[in-house]
Amino acid sequence: MANLMPFFAQWGLTALSLWVASFIFDGIQFDGAPSLIVAALVLGFANAIVKPILILLTLPLTAITMGLFLLVINALVLMLVSSLVSGFTISSFWTAFFAGIFISVFSLFIGASVFRTEVYYGPK
Repeated sequence: MANLMPFFAQWGLTALSLWVASFIFDGIQFDGAPSLIVAALVLGFANAIVKPILILLTLPLTAITMGLFLLVINALVLMLVSSLVSGFTISSFWTAFFAGIFISVFSLFIGASVFRTEVYYGPK
């Protein structure tokens, strides 16, 4: 069970990020808590499985744009999740684009503050 705790923590963090994003962006809506929880789970799996494949397939374009195309991939993954999960809607690509940026940054800051880890700087 101890091995599952990081998974559940990340799942909860993703759900929290999606929930906060739904208040900030008018184009993101959930029908209820079950759709939010399922969307967070599907988003986690999509980020773990689909996103690396998309990054690999679009590597030349990502290199040409100096990594900015990764923001488009984030938006596409969010739109994919909204099409797979009933009760979770995103109104447009641009909503998904900016919400993807927000969700990434929000998750980074909350995750860093909640799951503090020591950084090894070498011998003292």
